[in-house]
Amino acid sequence: MVDKSKSIFGNIMSKKVYKKAVKTKKKNIKKFGDDSNVDYKICLKENPVIGDMLGVTDVLLNDEKSAEKFDEEKGIIVGNIRMGFGHYRISMAMASAAKALGYKPYWMDLNGYPQTTCTKVISAQNDLYSLGSRLSKNKLFNKFVWEPLNYEGFRALSYNASDQKNAELMAPVYKNVPKDIPVIGTHVWPAQAAIHAGMKHVVNAIPDNWPMALHLSEGSVHTIQCKNSYLGYRILNGFNKDKVCKPMPHGSLIYTGHYIDHELVSNIEKDCQARIKRKKDKKPMRFLLTIGGAGAQKEIFEAIIKELMPKVREKKATIFVNVGDYQNVWNEMIKEVEGLLEISTEHFDNWEETKTFAESLLVESNDVSGIHSFCHSNIFEAVYCTNLLMRGVDVLITKPSELAFYPIPKLFIKRVGKHEMWGAIHSAEMGDGTLECRDIPHIIQMLDMFLEDDTFLEEMCENIQSNNTIGLYNGAYNVVKLAMGMKDNKIKE
Repeated sequence: MVDKSKSIFGNIMSKKVYKKAVKTKKKNIKKFGDDSNVDYKICLKENPVIGDMLGVTDVLLNDEKSAEKFDEEKGIIVGNIRMGFGHYRISMAMASAAKALGYKPYWMDLNGYPQTTCTKVISAQNDLYSLGSRLSKNKLFNKFVWEPLNYEGFRALSYNASDQKNAELMAPVYKNVPKDIPVIGTHVWPAQAAIHAGMKHVVNAIPDNWPMALHLSEGSVHTIQCKNSYLGYRILNGFNKDKVCKPMPHGSLIYTGHYIDHELVSNIEKDCQARIKRKKDKKPMRFLLTIGGAGAQKEIFEAIIKELMPKVREKKATIFVNVGDYQNVWNEMIKEVEGLLEISTEHFDNWEETKTFAESLLVESNDVSGIHSFCHSNIFEAVYCTNLLMRGVDVLITKPSELAFYPIPKLFIKRVGKHEMWGAIHSAEMGDGTLECRDIPHIIQMLDMFLEDDTFLEEMCENIQSNNTIGLYNGAYNVVKLAMGMKDNKIKE
């Protein structure tokens, strides 16, 4: 096997780049150990939160094997990490699509095995990324460090070379996984680790539509959500500065459409019609504010709530706030936004009540009012809460990350990392979201557009329905079919 840090799609790395990659791996071994000779036993257990809803079984690493065995005919592994909420959310979409198509999704969180070198390496990187996200509130840090790193730094093939060496340390978690079970990686590391571990059928579901070498996992089939990133990835555009790179080979990059849950895609028509009707009937407009895993944009959400509170009192708007598993963020909001606590209802760590509440939003006669906050200490509940609420709300207010691709009218606030701006650009092109609003005055302008304009929301809903007819939101189904097709030899690997 060709050393994947020496050559990336036929592009030979310099001795300096390769030496640095090797040095990085050695540094991590010294810090976190090397468990390549450890024989981790597999334990399969139904996920207590999304097991029933999405058919998900967790792949755990224990001292002893579990009695349950992998379904090697219908099984498909969703390999992921927790880095913010985005990769978990995409993984849930893949699991949902797999279940809908009659397959058995297995959940492998490579950041969920604390005894392994794999998780130790990923956790350290996650901590750095979360710190960077929070520091990005500082304009100088954002301009000179964070945005250049997320836009050009991660774009370089040299970055991928180092990542591939680190991924060698992640491979042991796959040691006792049957090698013929297809793997969908919703972050590049689970895909790279699967390839290093000898998994035979690997799909690397790329989350971003700004082409970066960070997302390359040679040996897997890469999928993208947007056609506008196809050529950038195919020719590795700008991945080695001004040099022309050797392209990715035919068949290694496939457009699929947006990675969306079956539960959302199958109800697009119904949910859009309900939004249009609420607007025409002058019901309170429902805004869902979702704060990501790094909790980096609290101040922006505070400003939005302050702006909308008079509308809430007049029953022209209703606000839902999901702070994920960051109750401290909500506590700080209460201190900063006068009167917030008095008109809020807290839905904290009661998953059954959250599910019931989300279902009640789909009832036409429910004219829900006030402000409702949601917080769940369980990561699956924290992430999936947004998905449950999404069907029954009118506008999603979010940064242009993975949620930029979801079939709901969206108001985009300021990005965290320059690569995210392309999510807002794509959504605006598809007509299902606003432009990226990088300051409070422009956010307020968009809020007024949604609230006061008679057709603004309706046009977005109609665009979503139109996009649905061409399969724009069918990406998760297509990725699952691709992965299973690789196993069944229905496509050329």
